Amino acid sequence: MKSSYPVLPLRDIVVFPHMIVPLFVGRDKSVAALEAAMADDKSIFLVAQLDPAEDDPARDDLYDIGVTAEVLQMLKLPDGTVRVLVAGRERARLEGLSEQEGVLTAQVSPVAESEADGTEVQALMRSVVEQFENYAKLNRKLPSETAVQVAELTEASRLADAIAANIAVKVADKQALLVETDPQKRLEMVFAFMEGELGVLQVEKKIRSRVKRQMEKTQREYYLNEQLKAIQRELGNEGEEGDGDEIADLTQKIATLKLSKEARAKAQSELKKLKTMAPMSAEATVVRNYLDVLLGLPWGKKSKLKRDIAEAQGVLDQDHYALEKVKDRIVEYLAVQARTNKLKGPILCLVGPPGVGKTSLGKSIAKATGREFIRQSLGGVRDEAEIRGHRRTYIGSLPGKIVSNLKKAGTGNPLFLLDEIDKLGQDFRGDPASALLEVLDPEQNAKFNDHYLEIDIDLSDVMFVCTANSLNLPQPLLDRMEIIRLEGYTEDEKVEIAQRHLIAKQIEAHGLKAGEFELTEPGLRDLIRYYTREAGVRTLEREIAKLARKALRRILEGKAESVTVTPDNLAEFAGVRKYRHGVGEEENQIGAVTGLAWTEVGGELLTIEAVTASGKGMIKTTGKLGDVMKESVETAFSFVKARAPGFGIKPSLFARKDIHVHLPEGAVPKDGPSAGIGLVTAIISTLTGVAVRRDVAMTGEVTLRGRVLPIGGLKEKLLAALRGGITTVLIPQENEKDLAEIPSNIREGLEIIPVRHVDEVLRLALVEGLSPIDWSDADELAAQPPAAISAAGDALHH
Repeated sequence: MKSSYPVLPLRDIVVFPHMIVPLFVGRDKSVAALEAAMADDKSIFLVAQLDPAEDDPARDDLYDIGVTAEVLQMLKLPDGTVRVLVAGRERARLEGLSEQEGVLTAQVSPVAESEADGTEVQALMRSVVEQFENYAKLNRKLPSETAVQVAELTEASRLADAIAANIAVKVADKQALLVETDPQKRLEMVFAFMEGELGVLQVEKKIRSRVKRQMEKTQREYYLNEQLKAIQRELGNEGEEGDGDEIADLTQKIATLKLSKEARAKAQSELKKLKTMAPMSAEATVVRNYLDVLLGLPWGKKSKLKRDIAEAQGVLDQDHYALEKVKDRIVEYLAVQARTNKLKGPILCLVGPPGVGKTSLGKSIAKATGREFIRQSLGGVRDEAEIRGHRRTYIGSLPGKIVSNLKKAGTGNPLFLLDEIDKLGQDFRGDPASALLEVLDPEQNAKFNDHYLEIDIDLSDVMFVCTANSLNLPQPLLDRMEIIRLEGYTEDEKVEIAQRHLIAKQIEAHGLKAGEFELTEPGLRDLIRYYTREAGVRTLEREIAKLARKALRRILEGKAESVTVTPDNLAEFAGVRKYRHGVGEEENQIGAVTGLAWTEVGGELLTIEAVTASGKGMIKTTGKLGDVMKESVETAFSFVKARAPGFGIKPSLFARKDIHVHLPEGAVPKDGPSAGIGLVTAIISTLTGVAVRRDVAMTGEVTLRGRVLPIGGLKEKLLAALRGGITTVLIPQENEKDLAEIPSNIREGLEIIPVRHVDEVLRLALVEGLSPIDWSDADELAAQPPAAISAAGDALHH
């Protein structure tokens, strides 16, 4: 053995003989010592420092006993440090220390080890190996194969050194093991150290398992989240997949968004709270969600609105045929906006039967005005919180649909379609219709307050369009909206809509190619007349889809290359006719009058039947009539009784005859006063035996004096008459002004006669006159009291 070696002082580590250990060397003298060793025979002396903090150790700073070692590998790293792999050989004592040319050199002498053999040593070795296996199981830092390798050692000295190198004890204790030359004593010392460490490791294991059991889900998430943050900080927040610092993101958003003064103060206040909270706490989640909603609103963002009136008119005309009134209103709004550059969004309510295009018209208005389109269906909504949101005190609270959809739109001036506003419900949770009063009031909605946000939101730039099938709405809500009625389509309009939109849409939907399917105009008219009875075009679209399906099947079966549907072969595709078109009755009948009714799905023909039977002058009504209609029957009956002689009816007839008035389709509720003149005509017809003309329909309220009062829903009723093949319609004279809004094809297809008095109705509706009264003087008669009219009738009759 050499007596002089380059010295490598060690910090916080003791190297034992026969152990291969990697070391990182950074001190200049240590690097020089390594280089000197590599230049010679790769031998070096490794000795631990007493004080690890000492950078330039002298002789007194080093332990007396170290090991001679061989440098197996040396690698210089870019930062100047050296990675070296050394293998310990044998113990040696440090006799002296000198420095030559910047290299520390040690004079060492070998340390002789005593022999250890015998039964006691063997038993001790077995105990140490068994103890080490237990230690290795508890200490997760040790590789699993270490215990196996140690168990294979047969020499007491090497076994003691191998275990000493692998147990976690202080440097001073390890140095004591290195100093001890008796293998048996070293084994006893190692055993004692492991005993102490095992106790600590077992306690650690118990603590870990107990903490693991007690740890709740939120605590685990918090722990992992903190670890993730630490890792991200160590990585310098590199990688775009990282979320980054959430607080910093929120701070930046608050600084850059164009928030209102109130919103900015609220956002900063909530952010301040969030900074002081534990990230995984429930309250922090609530605050975070609130800030997400608040900062997600389109503060200061608006769509660029279109100002080209001609282009807007073109878009509306392209998407929808007819509906001129609503188109004019939209174009007028655009005109004002183009001139003034500032106009509060109008609040329109499109009222009409199903299938006339109210919802699709909303989309077209958005397209024509350049606004984002949002649709919110209100059908069945019963909770006020759906409009105004929940207060944040509730678990799972959310903002209302107004705020949510505004966030989704991404602009502050969208078109907001409130669909089916007449289907709003009401229960113990509140009245959403009342909550809409604030939303739909141009004077209030600039400061709409959502319960969740608790700040004012400006809705004045939003264009609200509502749709409804009827005006069955609270009066204050109606008062806030501009009502635009969409009546049903005429037959010509339906033909035009089908040819422009519906047929092409169904051909594309069914994958038919050009020229494979054709529906001729006469065939289309027959489809409308005999297979649909509606105000809109939904059923018509379904019937066209049915034709397209059957045509496609024929083509795919090879029965035809193309299909043309005409009136002659329509029944093959559409089936048996569902409705009759034309006059309801084949001949003039006594006591049967064709009335006109308005329903939510458009106008309908309403047959009124009256018969006489033996009785005591009572009147009976059937057909599920409402209170108003029952009163109309009584009014009509009283008028007929008062004027009976003038109509050639003996007053004594009422004492022995009962009159039964029935309106067919008894399961359908009927109400309203507009069947008044029809009831009078039916009662007089059955009492006099004079038939009613089958091609005449009538509508109008009647008074006890015989006056005909105005009614509503005129266009729908005239449409129903035209659909039903009626040629003459009697309407109240006061409704004559409404004819200006009726399409010309309806006015041309019907003979519309305004009437002021029942006497005019009887002259036009009954097949033959009742008496020689000059009904042309009905105006003067109507102005006289009933008694005078009755007396005049009596005189003429006699």
